[in-house]
Amino acid sequence: MPETPELEAELERVQETINEAREGAREDRSLLRRISLSTALVAVVAAVAALQAGSTVNEALLKKNDAFAMRTEAFDAWAQYQAKGIKSAVLQSQKQTLIAFDKAPALLLDEDIARYRKEQAEIAARAERTTEASRRLQEESDHLLHRHHRYASAVALLQVAVALSAIAALSRSRPMWALSIATAAVGALVFLDGFVLLV
Repeated sequence: MPETPELEAELERVQETINEAREGAREDRSLLRRISLSTALVAVVAAVAALQAGSTVNEALLKKNDAFAMRTEAFDAWAQYQAKGIKSAVLQSQKQTLIAFDKAPALLLDEDIARYRKEQAEIAARAERTTEASRRLQEESDHLLHRHHRYASAVALLQVAVALSAIAALSRSRPMWALSIATAAVGALVFLDGFVLLV
């Protein structure tokens, strides 16, 4: 059966359609490969950021707990300081009473009064050191919590980027993929800022 020019034209058009479909499928596979690769990389960065966020918050909580324990120790020291001051004042009062009644043992109390005052000075120094150490630990904890917030924000942005990548893959949308990449870039910058705290 001889082929007619219309049949040849139709066969040529069908062949072009098949070639275009193959080219489109090749482009889709290429796009999906790139989306998959970028999504995997974003997921890795998100996992590292999540680990860093968890580690940082744990360290911050430990420092905050240590600061609280030191603050309690300082409160106890100041209570001891006050107790020694009260004992010294009571002995001073007893001494004044004995002197008023012209009793000789009044001078014996001077040793105890001096000892309480010396102990009181030592306790005050210890309490001030402990209070300062507690303050430093609290500042370190606050700094770590600030870093933790950066890492947590980065994790959220990176998770949004992964979700946008999934939407891009399902819809085969280059603009959605570009949005995913942009969101991931912002998340990565926020993550890196957690280390240096520029903002």
